[in-house]
Amino acid sequence: MHINIFLFNDFETLDAFGPVEVLGRVDSYQLHYCSLPGGLVTSRQQVPVVTVPVSQVDQDGVLLIPGGQGTRPLVSDEQAISALKNLAAKSAYCLSVCTGSALLAKTGLLSGRVATSNKKAWPWVTSVDQAVLWKRQARWCVDGKFYTSSGVSAGMDMTLGFIADQHGMNKANDIAQHIEYVWNANPDNDPFAG
Repeated sequence: MHINIFLFNDFETLDAFGPVEVLGRVDSYQLHYCSLPGGLVTSRQQVPVVTVPVSQVDQDGVLLIPGGQGTRPLVSDEQAISALKNLAAKSAYCLSVCTGSALLAKTGLLSGRVATSNKKAWPWVTSVDQAVLWKRQARWCVDGKFYTSSGVSAGMDMTLGFIADQHGMNKANDIAQHIEYVWNANPDNDPFAG
């Protein structure tokens, strides 16, 4: 299965590469880094990543959308949101981390669905689309093919949850064990929502 990691300048490094560490441990997954124009994209922490244009990826796989400061200007970029909507609509599954859910909400695809996001950015994210059924007390949420997580490290918990849904709890626990990660496997256990 193709895993398309949608990147943009000033994305949060761990939002993308925490889930990538998990997804990269499934042998049948092929990871692809893409951006709207393709080329070099740099994270908020100055990690450069070479990407292919969104138009060149196999769109029926899994889409991963990280968050970060770069989501703020991108949410108002009509061309980017249109391309993201097309990609997310065609994807078999769509996973967003942190403020990546603001981008997904802007596409309209989360309207009427349960979703969550980073609690530090809660007022801004939830203002993007008030038709989303925003759930504050959640480490991550699943509604149909859409998975959304709370802030930064919660993306790893969500991705392990996705692996458990797709491949069983044993596989998810095995990955968590191999990366020496204490997995918060309860999506409603959100210590940062208070």
